[in-house]
Amino acid sequence: MLGYAFMGKAHSNAFHKIAYMTWPPPLEPKLVGIAGRNAEAVQEAATRYGYEYATDDWRNLVADERIGLFDNGGPNSLHAEPTIAAANAGKHVVCEKPLGRGADESFEIWRQVAATGVKHMCAFNYRFVPAVRLARELIEAGELGEIRHFRVRYLQDWGDDPALDTWRFHADEAGSGAIGDLMTHAVDVARFLNGEVATVSGFAKTFIPGREVDDAAEAAVEFENGSVGTLEATRFAHGRRNALQWEINGTKGALAFDMERFADLQVFKQGGRVRGFTTVQVSEADHPFAQHWWPPGHVVGWGDTFVHELHHMLDAIANDTDVAPYGATFEDGYRCAEVCDAIVRGGRQELRYRTV
Repeated sequence: MLGYAFMGKAHSNAFHKIAYMTWPPPLEPKLVGIAGRNAEAVQEAATRYGYEYATDDWRNLVADERIGLFDNGGPNSLHAEPTIAAANAGKHVVCEKPLGRGADESFEIWRQVAATGVKHMCAFNYRFVPAVRLARELIEAGELGEIRHFRVRYLQDWGDDPALDTWRFHADEAGSGAIGDLMTHAVDVARFLNGEVATVSGFAKTFIPGREVDDAAEAAVEFENGSVGTLEATRFAHGRRNALQWEINGTKGALAFDMERFADLQVFKQGGRVRGFTTVQVSEADHPFAQHWWPPGHVVGWGDTFVHELHHMLDAIANDTDVAPYGATFEDGYRCAEVCDAIVRGGRQELRYRTV
């Protein structure tokens, strides 16, 4: 594991849970080493999370032949070099989003890692929210008919403080602000549920003078399936703590979701006696991921998305199956970055995706 803070904690917790909640797991995780820049803090994390050792040099993890999976939860500026080095050493790799600090860096990570033949996953964990996965199944089954609209917004409120000074506000480390932090999730959910983005018209905005990165971004998009939509991300939406909200409208029905109501999927079916949305709690025995958890009505939480995500990766390694389409590959990370870069460029952009 590279990184011991937010994502290091989330992923380490998930690896522990996989070992006993998804019994029998496809592979039983063994936490060998964890790396971070602060030697004292990373040693404390190793003790807390149960790693055999801590190091302040990620190269020690790459050189450790016992490690078969390298999980990169470090700052965005440390996504490229360690991930590529680990893949070249024959280790399967997970890298947190955004894959790179822009489309060019993301493409290079994908290109070099794909050439090694290892399994790779970009950690878009919201693909593994039960309600989001159920929505994908309903859409794939044709229950919404022809899709016409998809709108998504990711709203948080913690960025409106000029005194904040984490790596997320430094362009060299983060690459971007709300775009890399939040818009990437919005774009990936849009692609996961509604397919590839064809055109983008957007812009980014920085509200606090002197801040190096964007505080908010807005875009109008057209998808390859002919539907249209909007994308929004901000860290300035007071009252919204972690609101990833989306709605998809088709000719036969519609779906809507708000992550602040994590277990609920809003469902509308054309032709029913009730014209409004019906709330479906996604916790039934035949709903996604329910086999790992509790009886119906006993919902799982945000942290459990990492259990589902990393279980999926371990299954792909153990059984030599594809990470796609339900897991995000590095190609997905790159394609997401192309959409985000187009938003920054502004105006109407036709997407031209590169291939390796």
